[in-house]
Amino acid sequence: MSKVDLRSDTLTLPTDEMREAMAAAEVGDDVYGEDPTVHRLEEIAAEKVGMEAALYVPSGAMGNTCAMLSHARHGEEVIFEERAHMFVWECGAFANIAGLASRTLAGTDGIIQPDQLREAIRGYNVHFSPTSLVCIENTHNNYGGSPWTPTEVEAIGSVCKENDLKLHMDGARLFNAAVAHGVDAKAYTPHIDSVMFCVSKGLSAPVGSLLCGSRSFIDRAYEMRKRLGGAMRQAGIIAAAGIVALQDMVERLSEDHANAQRLVEGLSAIDGVDIEAPKVMTNILKVDVGQWGWTAEQLVHTWKEHGILSNPRPPHGARLVTHRHISAADVEYVIETTQKMAQNTH
Repeated sequence: MSKVDLRSDTLTLPTDEMREAMAAAEVGDDVYGEDPTVHRLEEIAAEKVGMEAALYVPSGAMGNTCAMLSHARHGEEVIFEERAHMFVWECGAFANIAGLASRTLAGTDGIIQPDQLREAIRGYNVHFSPTSLVCIENTHNNYGGSPWTPTEVEAIGSVCKENDLKLHMDGARLFNAAVAHGVDAKAYTPHIDSVMFCVSKGLSAPVGSLLCGSRSFIDRAYEMRKRLGGAMRQAGIIAAAGIVALQDMVERLSEDHANAQRLVEGLSAIDGVDIEAPKVMTNILKVDVGQWGWTAEQLVHTWKEHGILSNPRPPHGARLVTHRHISAADVEYVIETTQKMAQNTH
């Protein structure tokens, strides 16, 4: 029986080149600022996104939390899109660690519109938590990997500048967005104050994310990383894989996008299957079989019986994520298996 694991692109294993780089990495104590491989990764990351500096952190959630702690003060307000990962999936760090109040806006495919943001910003009033930070997500996980365009980011960035707000991008899959729109990642960053991106998702490194911004911002974020316990010692061993990820693994993301597009085409042609996917495809889609009368648990369980792994999205669906270990043949197997499942629902 085939095994097709579509739960997440976090499942990607390091490449042979990454393992070789890790074994040969020159290392030192990064807490003392003495790990040359970490320094090199941070330099490459900053250059990749056109920002002054970068900070290597163990996870995307920690990078996002460091950003909130660095941009906003305790008791201020942060604005999220209502299904944003930072709001829904990161254990309420905006409140219980950063001490921020929150407000959410319903985006279009996860993308906040400028007029929405203007209307939501609170002016000074002693009764309110003052708005100081806006966080956007690119690509937007909970809207099928919807990618922002640089123009859309610029529009939000302009509203933030007009109102003296900081703008942080949760760019966990930033390079998926850039590849999908055929632009350089640098096209996004003139309009934001900071960005976090992961090397441990589609780029296939085993550990880590990069938080990027101005030199002064990264100096502050470095203090926040220490406060959160994120300082690592001979971290060059894992940073070496991140260097390979950024140098060699970005362009191949288009293969994942093509496989996801084929899944959308094949599954949406099956009777009773509804697909949520963005107009510009990246590597995530959501499948809904409510028309079958099935729950999310039934769908996930039945797929699993056929070797297909997915994450449930109640009440009637599941999320599928393509990545380096998913082949075109795997995609066809998922489509054919789901076709047979649909036949058994009648």
